[in-house]
Amino acid sequence: MENKLLKFYMLTFLLIGDFVMFAQEGTPDNTSGDGETVDEEDPVPVNGRLIYLAIVGIAFAMYYYSQKKKEKQLN
Repeated sequence: MENKLLKFYMLTFLLIGDFVMFAQEGTPDNTSGDGETVDEEDPVPVNGRLIYLAIVGIAFAMYYYSQKKKEKQLN
């Protein structure tokens, strides 16, 4: 039980720590950190199809673990 709890804490730390470690302060004007002017519109729409990516990822994880379970039962 302690091993699972430790793994959960580590996963939580890594996921939440990722946001904190890579966060950058915004600039008051229309420039990036390098001083280049940035357009108001994002060059790539990142959040357009993320739900489909999440669904495919979950489906792949379910497939992978079902294959491992079948393999384990055969042995």
